[in-house]
Amino acid sequence: MATKTATKTATKAKIVPYGDRVVVKQIKQDEVRASGIVIPDTAKERPQLGEVLAVGPGRLDENGKRVPIEVKVGERVLFAKYSGQEVPRGILPGDQEEYLVLKEADILARLQS
Repeated sequence: MATKTATKTATKAKIVPYGDRVVVKQIKQDEVRASGIVIPDTAKERPQLGEVLAVGPGRLDENGKRVPIEVKVGERVLFAKYSGQEVPRGILPGDQEEYLVLKEADILARLQS
C-alpha cells in the first residue's frame, strides 16, 4: 500500500522555487534561419527565451517584508544569456523538457503579443 502512495506522489512532482526565483521552460528557436541556413546542434546557442512555469513568493526586503515577483506564470520572458541554473532533463518523472531556475533580476524583459 505504501508503494502505491509513493508512486502517486512521485508522478505529481513539480519544481517549486524559493524566494525571488522563477522556473522557466526554455523555448527552442528555429533551426533554420530565414535565409535557409540550417544551424547544426554544435553551433546552437542556449535559448534566451522562455515561458514562466512557476514563481517563488518573492524576496525579503531589509524590514523583513515580502517584495512580490513582477512576472506571472504563463508569461514569455527574455533572460540573460548565461544566467540561471539548468534543471537536468528527466528530473521530473515522464518529463524531458529543459528548465531553468532564474533569479528575478536575470529576467530582462517580458514579451507582449
